[in-house]
Amino acid sequence: MNVSELLANNKRWAQQVSEEQPELFATLSKQQTPKYLWIGCSDSRVPANEIVGLLPGQLFVHRNVGNLVKHVDFNCQSVIQYAVDVLKVENIIICGHYGCGGIKVAMENTNAGISDYWLRSVKDHFWFNQKELKKLDSDEDRLNRMCEINVIRQVSNLSRSKIVQTAWQRGQQLHVHGWIYSVNDGVIHDLKVDRHGFKDEEDIYEPDNDS
Repeated sequence: MNVSELLANNKRWAQQVSEEQPELFATLSKQQTPKYLWIGCSDSRVPANEIVGLLPGQLFVHRNVGNLVKHVDFNCQSVIQYAVDVLKVENIIICGHYGCGGIKVAMENTNAGISDYWLRSVKDHFWFNQKELKKLDSDEDRLNRMCEINVIRQVSNLSRSKIVQTAWQRGQQLHVHGWIYSVNDGVIHDLKVDRHGFKDEEDIYEPDNDS
């Protein structure tokens, strides 16, 4: 499929959506009011809107290799701040996927170029969890479990961020969720590591009311 075919596909898609929901594009052109921020992996097999059945305008999306939330990543942090402070999303979903290539690279000693810098924190968590991972029967099981561990770690990173903590401090309704997607069958699994407020995190991460 060449690029011109993609443009033709777009026209057919726009026409179909217009026929099914005539007011959608007119509404979207005026504003966006999503209730969800999705932080996912860049992997092309994980199309955020499609796998949760949402239309354009219903899901604010940020994607990167390994679905990482880093405090020094101003791209990701800017998306989070806009979603929380401006769009007032009520749920942030961090969704990884089994068999993630980025996580696999972090578990190996290969030279992945600049990706090694990006994935360094994942490699650290892989090392910290060696005892648990070594008990698993196969490389595939270890990779999949590491994909889960990574999501759990990112949920914690996000919940401890200044943006989320400040939102909770002012009483904003904001929930953080950790999910993982199976490319094999298209099903999302809830890792049940939700965060709903200060009670779910250590006191040291709560901002001072006087600051």
